[in-house]
Amino acid sequence: MEMNNLPFGTTDWETITPTEHTGETGVAYWRTQKFGEIRVRIVEYSAGYLADHWCSKGHILFCLSGELTTELDDGSIHVLKPGMSYHVADNAEAHRSSTEIGAKLFVVD
Repeated sequence: MEMNNLPFGTTDWETITPTEHTGETGVAYWRTQKFGEIRVRIVEYSAGYLADHWCSKGHILFCLSGELTTELDDGSIHVLKPGMSYHVADNAEAHRSSTEIGAKLFVVD
């Protein structure tokens, strides 16, 4: 990935209006910035969230707080706690997220 035409800038995430995304259960709130083809988000999942889809988009995720469980389509389970991250390529392992207690993430995709 090349990051071109991206001048230095700062983001005050609290000033970005969140959008609501309902899951199979629970809700996710996204604060999103777009920089050309690069999407950067703060995502907050409610307690009890379960994604309503399997995702094939590539991401880099960093867990800021809470705990996120990611299930891959091969059945493996991966748990992120604060200070942990994961990365996955586009069209690689399909994955879906859930959380019992809620989670706050920094996501680049």
